[in-house]
Amino acid sequence: MHIWRLARAVYDPLDGEGARLYGGRWNREGTPLVYTSDHLSLCVLEQLVHLDPEEVPDDLTAFRVEIPEGLLVERVEAEDLPDGWDRVADHPECQRIGELWAEKESSPVLKVPSAVLPWEMNYLVNPHHPKADAIEVVAKESFRFDRRRLQLKGE
Repeated sequence: MHIWRLARAVYDPLDGEGARLYGGRWNREGTPLVYTSDHLSLCVLEQLVHLDPEEVPDDLTAFRVEIPEGLLVERVEAEDLPDGWDRVADHPECQRIGELWAEKESSPVLKVPSAVLPWEMNYLVNPHHPKADAIEVVAKESFRFDRRRLQLKGE
């Protein structure tokens, strides 16, 4: 199965350092996770909700990542999450779920609903899981946003 990651070219796309340093919806600071999506277009939307149009990096890269067939992928269903999970950036219940999953190391990948488009899926990769080395970047290409998507309102 292939998933996508949109990240700056200067960083290792599968080390989870950004999430470790800053936390995210599914983890608190200190826990490394790699946030990916099932489609590159979802990666773009996930980035756009977090980016200030004036601070868009010019070295973004689209990474196509392969999860080998047979590698265990656990899943969280949107209906099992509390009301408002998708309206709070760092929802404590989502973070609790992600933290417990990463700590247990029950699987290297956790499939979770996107808060941007809840009927599409993001994939969290635990870079410290013993089988995470089987997950690899199989292609990469420079990426740039269409500047029209980055214009401020009223421009």
